[in-house]
Amino acid sequence: MKDISYLKILLFFLISAILTGLIAVCFGALNLPSKTVSASSSETPSHYTTVIIDAGHGGEDGGASSACGLVEKEINLDISQTLSDMLTASGIKVVMTRTDDRLLYDRNVDYNGRKKKLDLAARVAIANSTPDAIFVSIHMNSFTDSKYSGMQIWYSPNNPLSETLANSIRTQNQSLLQPTNNRRTFRATSAINILYNAECPAVLVECGFLSNPSEAEKFKSDEYRKKVAFVIFCSIMDFLNAENNKMS
Repeated sequence: MKDISYLKILLFFLISAILTGLIAVCFGALNLPSKTVSASSSETPSHYTTVIIDAGHGGEDGGASSACGLVEKEINLDISQTLSDMLTASGIKVVMTRTDDRLLYDRNVDYNGRKKKLDLAARVAIANSTPDAIFVSIHMNSFTDSKYSGMQIWYSPNNPLSETLANSIRTQNQSLLQPTNNRRTFRATSAINILYNAECPAVLVECGFLSNPSEAEKFKSDEYRKKVAFVIFCSIMDFLNAENNKMS
């Protein structure tokens, strides 16, 4: 009986050591001290410590909409807030470009006819002024042909790690949510202003097509939106762990 008790104690400490090691592997590298540098600097950050979450559209700009009444700006913000909660709970610093229903134009200037331009400039400014950060913009897709569905990811042409992050999201999406989605990631052109001007690793995630009735119906569900947020969360964590371990 005494030998059995010792074995139980030994097993307990062994399991504790294994769990501690796993936690360190998953999150330890993300808590190392970072060197603060400007995102526009030619220096490479010592570690990526911050995730900028950009909920697309807002305010006067609703974005896409579905036949069943869903509005893109609302879905974008909901998924962004859930993603923020997941990252924050994991010890990651989060900056959100918006936390309510508004565009980011300056109300103190002559914004007539320039609201969208000023809004995009404000989002780019956040991306380029936040040190040691990656940028993830959340959107919904729409197309004239309702047959198209599934997540689609664009990446910035200005930082090679943008494509790495985009491919991480694509892989996790296939693994966890949409196994038949074989759509490749796309390099952004000047048509996607934020990615074209962002200097840090930056991606734009079109989470699904509101023009597809079946997919739009899924996005009416809080549970499905959380699944989408979880896919992006897992992708970001994989990216941060991999890149920060390289920098260690």
